[in-house]
Amino acid sequence: MDGRIKRVRYKVRKRQGNVGDQPGLVIIPEGALKPHIAIFSYNKDELLTSEGKDIKVILDQFKKCDRRIKWSHWIKINGLGDAKLIDEIGTHLNINPLVLEDIANTHQRPKFDEYEDYAFCTSRMVHFNNDDELINNQFSAIIKDNLIISFEEDHEEYFEAVKTRLKAGKGAIRTAGPGYMCYALTDTIIDNYFMLLAQIGDKLDAIEDKVYSDADKSIMFNSQQIKRTLIIVRRASWPERDKINDMIRSESPLITSEVKIFLRDAYDHCIQAMDLIENYKEVTSSIIDLYLSMVSNRMNEIMKVLTIISVIFIPLTFIAGIYGMNFSRQDDHGHTLPDNMPELYWHHGYVYALIFMFLIAIIQVIVFWRKGWFNKL
Repeated sequence: MDGRIKRVRYKVRKRQGNVGDQPGLVIIPEGALKPHIAIFSYNKDELLTSEGKDIKVILDQFKKCDRRIKWSHWIKINGLGDAKLIDEIGTHLNINPLVLEDIANTHQRPKFDEYEDYAFCTSRMVHFNNDDELINNQFSAIIKDNLIISFEEDHEEYFEAVKTRLKAGKGAIRTAGPGYMCYALTDTIIDNYFMLLAQIGDKLDAIEDKVYSDADKSIMFNSQQIKRTLIIVRRASWPERDKINDMIRSESPLITSEVKIFLRDAYDHCIQAMDLIENYKEVTSSIIDLYLSMVSNRMNEIMKVLTIISVIFIPLTFIAGIYGMNFSRQDDHGHTLPDNMPELYWHHGYVYALIFMFLIAIIQVIVFWRKGWFNKL
């Protein structure tokens, strides 16, 4: 793994509107993409698909379906850059304006709300893009009779697996109604959490290897980045668990008993993802603590070396300092002063002083060696 990890990128978009605005206003986020609509109409034997950019493609698709056969529809809208389209959908389906506001306001936490003849849910889609940056987008869905309309912020394809199952026509995806389709989409979002956590696990393994082989300060920075990423994933998965639990407890006919069996499995997957997140957070904290301990130990080793060197030279400096005072041996009248450093007049006194200091240093080294102070320097 590259020693660098790109800084986690967030959607730093301000909430739209002003304080005190009328509730239920559809205010498009700044920089929102223009919508692309894909509609899948299906029954046990057939699948019809259409694509477009406005509500006309949806109405035309409905006209194509044989009214003698019961059809289910999945309307997949990528991009929220058209307030008119959201308002038209709300008008045709008689959707509460507060729901339309939540679709456009992309800061919602995962939730499941029930209304008289439809339900509304949101989720967070968290993943790394091709530039290794974290993306945190909103997924919204309206479930009504034989219809589910999903809203996504960008044009990326997150549900290719669901589309493949729908085209294959196997299992209950074509026959279990829009509640099952909502489960399938939710389960795919949770599966993407596991893919994201697998990538994070690989990054943590690489960082741990670097700790033991070539530790540097990038370890602390990269670990902190991953820890911040885990916090974001936790903020998405924790309410997702509550949302699925609300769906399981729902009395709405849109969430059938058959669908609730699958939702219990998705609930277990969500719990597993949360456990992984907590484990990885502990590993990340442990890596940071280990690196700081290694830095501290390295500093202690350096201080140990410097201390030994200082201890060796302190007595030598003391001796050199004494004989550097140079008090005069005679006074102004030529009289000898016996207490003023008689060693200054010794023959070979300089050599004797050097030998004495050298012996002191050797003795200290031997003493320190026997005490084990030189081990693992």
